[in-house]
Amino acid sequence: MPQSISQAESEFPVVQLQVPTRRAIMDLDSDGLIAWLATVHQPKFRAGQIRRWLVQRRIQSFEQMTDLPAELRTQLTAEFRFSPFEIVRHQISRDETEKLLLKLHDGELVECVLMRDPDRRTVCISTQVGCAMGCVFCASGLLGVKRNLTPTEIIEQVLVLHRMMKDDERITNVVVMGIGEPLANYQGLMESLKFLTAKEGFGLGARRITVSTVGLPDKIRELAQSGQQYNLAVSLHAPNDALRTEIVPVNKSIGIQEILSAADDYFEMTGRRISYEYVLMSGINDRPEHAEELASLMRGRNAHVNLIPMNGVSELVMTAPGDPDTQQFLEILEARGVTATVRKRKGADIDAACGQLRLNRETVT
Repeated sequence: MPQSISQAESEFPVVQLQVPTRRAIMDLDSDGLIAWLATVHQPKFRAGQIRRWLVQRRIQSFEQMTDLPAELRTQLTAEFRFSPFEIVRHQISRDETEKLLLKLHDGELVECVLMRDPDRRTVCISTQVGCAMGCVFCASGLLGVKRNLTPTEIIEQVLVLHRMMKDDERITNVVVMGIGEPLANYQGLMESLKFLTAKEGFGLGARRITVSTVGLPDKIRELAQSGQQYNLAVSLHAPNDALRTEIVPVNKSIGIQEILSAADDYFEMTGRRISYEYVLMSGINDRPEHAEELASLMRGRNAHVNLIPMNGVSELVMTAPGDPDTQQFLEILEARGVTATVRKRKGADIDAACGQLRLNRETVT
């Protein structure tokens, strides 16, 4: 049983996943499900019933698919895994943010989060086991990268949170900002987003999905050419290459100007305003001169700067600046005509930092 705590791609090679004996049921699309049903002498209309139970209903096992024959439910249980993972940790914040630590079939761990606001329910999902980008403030990459998640493992993070929600709630937004660099698992990302936006899938609008990247220019342009209007969030974190390479080591082989150029191309091709994420770290990138330099980078761009006071991670020495410094940074940007906000913290009373639950579990075991 999960523990519950209630508190008031190509350029970054990874180990490939070995397929287990029993497949996860969501590994089969509708055609694959119809083909399997034929092998057990069941009519193809059962595929639609099964998919509706999996995607739309809030159940936890095949046995709960009550409009299926008992024999078919037994066959499904014998042939497939209902979910590709088990919940090993479940945290609930005072603000009703919920965070899950998920154990995959091979023992690896990932995280996903449900965030509640008055007018929306947003889930944050992971795309890799670990991360190769090496951002110095982030718990996700402290143990390196193990492998890409499969499309099913990405999709199921949304579905498991959907199944846990109240009857009158529904997921309105998805942010791909969890563990891993989404564009380094481009194929898995795109296959999962195709399902999440398809009418016969989860049915979300592309504009309700945000993909966050450290900035892989070729992949940003490839995403733009997909024909989908996903929101793009670029994790910038510094206004110049010298500082950004210290904070985001992969920047050494890319550079800010090339990232900005790719983001400009994304805006031109999709019409979607770019969001630039900037994690504020006290004494490192939060000084007035950094704000002035960042404002110069943003000049003339249809962009939004999302300032994020750093989440505390016990294994790291960096800390968030105080509110006066954060406010001063914001005011400098706004005075220079840059649209900017300070992200409201969610789940502050639990292990809110991305990758923190996984890191705590891995270092203990």
